[in-house]
Amino acid sequence: MLYAEGGMSPLLHGTKSDAPHLVSLSPPAAMPGCEVELRGSGLLGASAVLPRVTVGDAEAVLSLSRPDRAVLQVPEGTTSGPVVLERSGIASNALELRVAVPMAAELHPVANPAVDAEGNVYATFSGARGQSVPVSIFSIARDFEMHPFVRGILNATGLAFDADGTLYASSRAEGTVYRISPAGAVTTYAEGMGIATGIAFDRDGNLFVGDRSGTIFKVGPSGGGAGGALAAGELGDRGIFVYATLEPSLAAYHLAFNDEGTLFVAGPTTSSNQAIYAIDRDGRTSVFYQGLGRAQGMAFDVDGNLYVAASLAGQRGIVRITPRREASLAVSGNNLVGLAFLDDGCAALATRDALYHVALDIEGRRLV
Repeated sequence: MLYAEGGMSPLLHGTKSDAPHLVSLSPPAAMPGCEVELRGSGLLGASAVLPRVTVGDAEAVLSLSRPDRAVLQVPEGTTSGPVVLERSGIASNALELRVAVPMAAELHPVANPAVDAEGNVYATFSGARGQSVPVSIFSIARDFEMHPFVRGILNATGLAFDADGTLYASSRAEGTVYRISPAGAVTTYAEGMGIATGIAFDRDGNLFVGDRSGTIFKVGPSGGGAGGALAAGELGDRGIFVYATLEPSLAAYHLAFNDEGTLFVAGPTTSSNQAIYAIDRDGRTSVFYQGLGRAQGMAFDVDGNLYVAASLAGQRGIVRITPRREASLAVSGNNLVGLAFLDDGCAALATRDALYHVALDIEGRRLV
């Protein structure tokens, strides 16, 4: 039971006609320090005293308070829990907020993390362009224990698993994609792809690579399968081909497939009205959705909804775009560069220097 400050009288829940009542919480998940909006009635009384809002046991700071709307900042160090608004000693009903918790620190992801069949998460320490770092890729176990996994890849950028569970990584400094054994041994898979950034496999085993200068490359499924590298311009089924051409990106291309085999591409630019492109199996390009700011890593759920790290109407986080092209903020978060769904309804969120873990009750699409 909640009690009023300075006394032992219990806070009443909806026993008065003017009791505050919460109708919605948007978005339903957030990272610490980020904002969430409450909608309802009776959230601000006639007095000048601001209401008190708590997330679990932690008190939140209000940045806006109106009778039907309040905006709160999620307290640092809190976890998922009920959001309750108290006004004049009367508490509202509770709405559940999912709060992301730190998963791994001292990283430098620039795209989506990758997840293997056992639920281990892989993320890069990419470094500045041309910077050699001690560890290129780290693995993070289910218990959040982090281990060095790969060394020696310069500016490791995009990560993806093939259908056999083998990890691949691109190097934007070298224009190369590397194949990585379960023990972390690195071999060259394909090279000569400009500033290679985002990578993704389709269901046929083709690898697609985004060159941030404006090209999407397609590498056939047998490319480098015997350990030999392929160079751009080679002919035949084992070659690398230009699949589509887009405008150059400031940082990287980010790639994701849906169940129909359509390739979706994001590449952040200076525009706040940026597009997500859809490329069909024949390489024809169209605009799937326009209106995002600095769109980066993407992932699909099993229902065909696209999730992308981006800004929507000035709010940064993970944006959900339905197949009908309706967009809303799913997670409030700053400095996000990508995400990956886990097998338990949770997601790993990648910022510029860390990974976070959040329960979303979303089943992600199998990537291959």
